Amino acid sequence: MIQPADIREWRNRDVVDPKGHKIGALEAVYVDTTTDQPAMVTVRTGLPTHRFLVFVPLDETVLGPDYVKVSYDRARVRKSPSIGTDDVLPAEQEEAIFHYYGMAYQPGAGGERQLARR
Repeated sequence: MIQPADIREWRNRDVVDPKGHKIGALEAVYVDTTTDQPAMVTVRTGLPTHRFLVFVPLDETVLGPDYVKVSYDRARVRKSPSIGTDDVLPAEQEEAIFHYYGMAYQPGAGGERQLARR
């Protein structure tokens, strides 16, 4: 599994799909609040005049010397829920990301968020 201590080194690495197609640049890592393990990343993508951040889970991720290879294809990731490059993920949109990727969403017992940006 990927070690949380390495998170700072990931920023701005290329994020590629299983076939090696570039999706974008890694912007931020989100950890699961119950385990504090990396769970998702945001990827900076779009045109130079209109950039946005898309979310992608880190299951079956491979770290290379200058890339992060995710297990989802580029087209699927680019259609995932997104936020603006200066925005913060609203709590009410968190569940939609999990559902988009077919993952179970488990907020904390007190309604706490499942993801936290690191």
